[in-house]
Amino acid sequence: MTYTQSAYLTILTHAPAEAVKSFAEDVLPHLDDIQVLINRTGLVMLPYTDTSTGTRFHLGETLVSEAHVRIANNVEGYAVCVGRDLQQALAVALLDAALSANIMTESITAFVAQQETDQHLADEQLLKRVEATRIEMETF
Repeated sequence: MTYTQSAYLTILTHAPAEAVKSFAEDVLPHLDDIQVLINRTGLVMLPYTDTSTGTRFHLGETLVSEAHVRIANNVEGYAVCVGRDLQQALAVALLDAALSANIMTESITAFVAQQETDQHLADEQLLKRVEATRIEMETF
């Protein structure tokens, strides 16, 4: 399966941090010189759209971790993850750079596909638990 950069970054940033960091450790030996350009935390505004009017506004600020890396041949990777886990952001940025440089593409794509499947299953289980709380009401 082929993923767009936006799609695989979304999946990786929502995947369990420990799984992503562990997988990135396996990719590290295949990457040559790694330059960490940015690895920091910061606050960003969290946008939201009012479902009744369609008006966009900011709910407030959220803490994020940001990483920007450069590997051989000036290939860059970037990631922003919610929370303060700098290693998670760095791991996702390294995987982004590896995919952009066509390094371990099959393995990384398989990992992304597995994470996507796991996320869909978790979403389905959550929706089933929510559906179980639905109450039917009659109007007299």
